[in-house]
Amino acid sequence: MGVYKKIFFVSTAFFFAGITLFAQKQITVAADGSGNFRSIQEAINSLPADAKEQRIILIKSGTYNEKLFIDKDFITLKGEVPEKTIVSIAQARDEWRCDNKDDYGTATLNLRGSDITLENLSFINSYGKDNTKEKTIACANDSMKTKTIRPYSHQMALRSFATTRLIVNNCIFRAYGGDTVSPWNTDNGMFYFKDCIMEGGVDFYCPRGWALAENCTFICRDKNAAIWHDGSKFEKSKTVLYNCKFIGDDGFKLGRYHRDAQFYLLNCSFAKNMADADIYLVPTNNVIQWGRRIYYYNCKKEGGDYAWHKNNLPADFNIKDFTIPWVYDLRWDPTNKN
Repeated sequence: MGVYKKIFFVSTAFFFAGITLFAQKQITVAADGSGNFRSIQEAINSLPADAKEQRIILIKSGTYNEKLFIDKDFITLKGEVPEKTIVSIAQARDEWRCDNKDDYGTATLNLRGSDITLENLSFINSYGKDNTKEKTIACANDSMKTKTIRPYSHQMALRSFATTRLIVNNCIFRAYGGDTVSPWNTDNGMFYFKDCIMEGGVDFYCPRGWALAENCTFICRDKNAAIWHDGSKFEKSKTVLYNCKFIGDDGFKLGRYHRDAQFYLLNCSFAKNMADADIYLVPTNNVIQWGRRIYYYNCKKEGGDYAWHKNNLPADFNIKDFTIPWVYDLRWDPTNKN
């Protein structure tokens, strides 16, 4: 066979292999080499930029020490078992920002795409566990040209940017500092978390936009606040926590906000050691144009309720009106598979 024929044959084989792979709409990642790829990022990179329906990346059990970037739409990352399908890095946000202009890359999972689904996975940022002492580093982007990085500083397991729709089922997010789960998009971000475990320091669950966490467990490792919300762009933006459980270190506080926010906690349970402290406004120069909007319904605390989480839903809302589409102002139903 001539050289040119060999090149043509090999190129054609790769071309048709690629067509077959994409036609399957599911590709497999396995660290042991038994799948289509060994690396999750390589699998993501292999997908065409444009799509109109979901592409599934099945991730076999294993630990994947890689930072992930998704800037394409309609992608599902599906693990086998969250406790055994782990994506892990060690990255302090402050350290990343010393050499980079923005947060894209500061988290274990970095999202710019929309219509993203995550299932049966663990996303870990282990910086605070791996680095137990503070350190001072050269920092080109800091006015002082140095930066002190602390073990409990911001460490993100998930950070989204312009992501519009995100569905997360049965996942674990863990970091050892603040802002563990940071789905941020005040313009049109709509985020749905179900049956998840989230753990971290201050403000470790901090959505911006519209968010629903259902049947989730929150583990707080900082006394200042577990949850946070930014709904400053639109009056109807809200974060809803339904049938969720809050536990953590002794004296942990439930939550706080720095900007306009709207919290609904429905059928939630609080650990006995949670502080007697309602969700609070941090002193700020930001204008809070819509006032205090912290609502509770049927929330219980082990060992006896605190007065501040008694039922206080707004007059124009009945608990019977609660539906998942209501959270997103009837613009989206993440449970509708059609």
